[in-house]
Amino acid sequence: MSSRAAQGAGSIRKKTRMQKGVPYTYWEARYTVGRDPGTGKQIQKSVYGKTQREVLDKLQQANVSIANGTFIDPEKMTVAQWLDAWLKEYVAGSVKPLTYDSYRMNIETHLKSGLGAVKLSALNTMQIQKFYNSLAREGKRVPRRGADGKIEKRNGKTVYDLAPLSAKSIKNAHGVLHSALDKAVELRYIPFNPSDACTLPRAEKHEIKPLTIEEQAAFLKEIETHKYRNLFTLILFTGLREGEALGLRWSCVDFKNGTIRIVKQLQVGKRKGSEYYLADTKNSKGRTIKAAPSVMKALTAQKTMQAEKRLAAGTLWNNDLDLVFTNEIGGHLGLKRVYTQFKGIAERIGRPDARLHDLRHTFAVNSLQNGDSPKTVQENLGHATSSFTLNVYGHVSEQMRAESAARMEQLIQAVKKA
Repeated sequence: MSSRAAQGAGSIRKKTRMQKGVPYTYWEARYTVGRDPGTGKQIQKSVYGKTQREVLDKLQQANVSIANGTFIDPEKMTVAQWLDAWLKEYVAGSVKPLTYDSYRMNIETHLKSGLGAVKLSALNTMQIQKFYNSLAREGKRVPRRGADGKIEKRNGKTVYDLAPLSAKSIKNAHGVLHSALDKAVELRYIPFNPSDACTLPRAEKHEIKPLTIEEQAAFLKEIETHKYRNLFTLILFTGLREGEALGLRWSCVDFKNGTIRIVKQLQVGKRKGSEYYLADTKNSKGRTIKAAPSVMKALTAQKTMQAEKRLAAGTLWNNDLDLVFTNEIGGHLGLKRVYTQFKGIAERIGRPDARLHDLRHTFAVNSLQNGDSPKTVQENLGHATSSFTLNVYGHVSEQMRAESAARMEQLIQAVKKA
């Protein structure tokens, strides 16, 4: 019988090498992927890990892929093949569904078409930089419009032009590629991450346009009889994100203490036809906010309105998720429909450029201008840090500092006259 090791068999050993003058211990597993057709000698590959358990897991994964025919030699693997493997084996199940969809869309829309055919081992910084630069010039397709503003069609199909991809979108694509290449470095498929040295286009900070006091007054008057008046009131005076407001459940509303617990948000996948679902909040941390009495009054009105809907719907009613804001039969509200309704209101009050998210900005600006500390505003908004809050609303803090200086000058003059 042949004494040759079976294809896929492997061995594990502990190794030590010097790293910056200090001994570094790691584990190596070698496995056979086939035989050289000319010499008949085994073709062996290695995987590495910090612990014996880690390298054993990697060896078993390699052996399984060899056995079922899905193994790809890292030296022959293309960027597209690695991105698919990384998404399936290292991303799926470890991030939120919406994040996973975002990664997948970046891979399918940008990364594969620009770099997918390149061998992973041959990918270099200049190739990636040229790819990013091309995205900045013509990274997205936009429908071509004629002089009349209508979308042009040719043989029944929409005609597209190429347009620059935003700096933020390029940064997102880079983030996906960089993470995938970091994992390839960890697995020793490549010696270093070639995207580290790339230069990304500078993202311009978008100007925040909260509603003025006059516009807020006009907005509240406009929604007095609107079916979403309680929803819009909640967002305007608590700063909740749209998904957080639509995912709010009655069990999280404490009428006795006037508090609202934010633990979930309503989301929908990026794929066409995706279902809505309740996900964790953006930073996966819940928060409790103390709401103004007017907000609690709006929620009380919403409870009454929902009871009327339930009575009218009869056996069709189904609010298993215990949502505060529902449609006529107890189901969730659609994000797009709510946004469309808001845009109509914004148009009528003379702010057609306003977005639903601007209600959140309005709350933040009102809070800061009314003397709330940045820490309080940060906690109410669910930001990770107060420095991030101040960065977003820096123009407000500048105004507050100017007003503080003016008040100090008044004090100085008063002291001088005393």
